[in-house]
Amino acid sequence: MNTGDTLLIIYNLLLSSFGKQNWWPAETKVEMIVGAVLTQNTSWSNVEKAIRNLRAGDLLSIEGLSNMPLNVLSDYIKPAGYFNLKARRLKNLIDFVNDRYAGNLDELFSLDITAIREGLLSVNGIGRETADSIVLYGAELPLFVIDTYTYRILTRHGLVDENIDYSELQAIFMDNLPHEAELFKEFHALIVKAGKEFCKKKPLCIECPLRILDKEIS
Repeated sequence: MNTGDTLLIIYNLLLSSFGKQNWWPAETKVEMIVGAVLTQNTSWSNVEKAIRNLRAGDLLSIEGLSNMPLNVLSDYIKPAGYFNLKARRLKNLIDFVNDRYAGNLDELFSLDITAIREGLLSVNGIGRETADSIVLYGAELPLFVIDTYTYRILTRHGLVDENIDYSELQAIFMDNLPHEAELFKEFHALIVKAGKEFCKKKPLCIECPLRILDKEIS
């Protein structure tokens, strides 16, 4: 069985178990990029609290975030943890959108995948997972997002070597799946769901929907 077929088996097992996740849970593109920064090293429930704070203050806009002093932004996003660091990173990202694209996210997202990704990676504090999340869920372009759960699930099932790096793991998905943003969104969201529910540091393998994976691909 080829790699593409194996990945689709994983996708279908997770989809049949969890149903569609419909990620990213954001009302606007600005809210999406804010969430992508805030979700670093914290749970989504904490991000939601920070997002609600910003929404209540009518601050979820490029202009609103631009005009807000750094210390005030830190207070608003405090529930997301590492709030001083994340406030600086968020400000860096907003400055990038302002300086390069006159505050217009649509102009940024009109570029091709490589240009958007390289631009985002030039922003201090924006790493590959955050940049790729913005490309996929913000620009809605087909770039597969790799996270800890992706690595954990594939290595535990012996599908990739433990020494594989981000780019190599991403290439496995990019080279073996149709380049469809909706597929990539749903697949990534399902992997996150499986990781949170079952493929934890101490895994719950007996209950996991991927427990039959080895039989499926043998």
